[in-house]
Amino acid sequence: MGQVTIYLDNELETKIQKITKSMNISKSKWVANLIKEKIADEWPESVKSLAGAWPDFPSDREIRESLGEDVKREGL
Repeated sequence: MGQVTIYLDNELETKIQKITKSMNISKSKWVANLIKEKIADEWPESVKSLAGAWPDFPSDREIRESLGEDVKREGL
């Protein structure tokens, strides 16, 4: 397992100590979780679960109806 050393000013360290104490996790675990969130290559479950949450949201077909016809494309 790799190790990383970071330097924090006193104010930031105090804030992190309060957060990690309230979450009952170590500072190392908290930082590791932040890094995992930032490098994730897919949407979190909390975002995916929002799909279909707005029943009155127009469908893609309804949105495109107001755009009119596409311009005829040139051949190659």
